Amino acid sequence: MTASLYNYLVVAAVLFALGSVGFLARRNLIVMLLSAEMMLQGVALTLVSLGGYRRDLDGQVFSIFIITVAACEAGLALALIVVLYQHRRTLNAGLWTELGESEELGAEPMDGAGTDEGSVAGSAERTMELVGTGRTDEQGMT
Repeated sequence: MTASLYNYLVVAAVLFALGSVGFLARRNLIVMLLSAEMMLQGVALTLVSLGGYRRDLDGQVFSIFIITVAACEAGLALALIVVLYQHRRTLNAGLWTELGESEELGAEPMDGAGTDEGSVAGSAERTMELVGTGRTDEQGMT
């Protein structure tokens, strides 16, 4: 018994639909990443099945590109997830908005962001002061 094109397309549509529901409904970054991967796999399955149906290799070539992009996306997303978890100790996607520059958007600074003490520029100036004087943070620079 062989599977028809219809069966492959139904499975691909189910993969894409489940991935989109998971991406839109969840706030956990790992679940969102896996849902995006599921959507990409649904598209790749569609391309491969249509390429096999038409008896050409265009679908397989495009699916290789999709798999490559998915691997790159997974690597970058996991690196960002690790950074967010180190700073916030949670994987809630709503915290990504707090990591941006709030002054550019016209909002009030959050948790000292945008002030001289909490900003990146303030940290860089402070580091340069410490390097220039030869002192460490424990030796009197607060």
